[in-house]
Amino acid sequence: MNVILCGACGKMGAYVSSLAEENGAKIVCGVDRFPKESPFPVYPSFDLVTERADVVIDFSGNEDVESRLAFCKNRGVNIVLASTGFSENDQKIIQRYAKSIAIFQTGNLSLGINLLQLLVKKAAQILGDGFDAEIIERHHNQKKDAPSGTALMLAKSIQEGSENSKTFVYGRKGNVGAREKSEIGIHAVRGGTIVGEHEVCFAGEDEIITLSHSARSRKIFANGALKAAKWLIGKQAGIYDMSDFFAQI
Repeated sequence: MNVILCGACGKMGAYVSSLAEENGAKIVCGVDRFPKESPFPVYPSFDLVTERADVVIDFSGNEDVESRLAFCKNRGVNIVLASTGFSENDQKIIQRYAKSIAIFQTGNLSLGINLLQLLVKKAAQILGDGFDAEIIERHHNQKKDAPSGTALMLAKSIQEGSENSKTFVYGRKGNVGAREKSEIGIHAVRGGTIVGEHEVCFAGEDEIITLSHSARSRKIFANGALKAAKWLIGKQAGIYDMSDFFAQI
């Protein structure tokens, strides 16, 4: 599997590069706005890429997503979008390009997080309005978007388990009044070098159920991206996520 790695000189790019060989992958080149010396060529933009690849893995962030997707469309290459924090307009762009190429997009590439997502949805179905759902996510002090894409994934799972009867509330401040049953509270913590922690609390009368996941290393996301990339090769145009991946392994 030949891979073009976008965001090649960032922390996640380094993890993907170090784990590529054991996942049967070769990084043929990288793209990064701030190129550094690497074991493969790294270009400041896709305009300079001449190498051929089977798939693109993108850990570059949420800026200018259309340039990456346009490159993939022109080359007939599928892409794993491993970044989060895309705007509504970005999502419309992604949907448009998904008519031409296969795009793997998820808020989190960890196997454990995606299992947590399933458990949270089931809990919401069983517990119903008798329990209030709150999400707390914790990340390092360099993370730009809040709440995390994973927290939003978990909130959407609760919403689905509640037959879409819930609304999102992002933090609370001031005299907000009593909590509504329809709320899903989402709270972001930023500090230090926390890789990623997510906690979902279902609080009922006289009892609390807590489901949580803690990432101890970014390697789990790099491994997930490489596995998703291998799975995505040859897929028809459309948007795929971890539920599609799990259904076929």
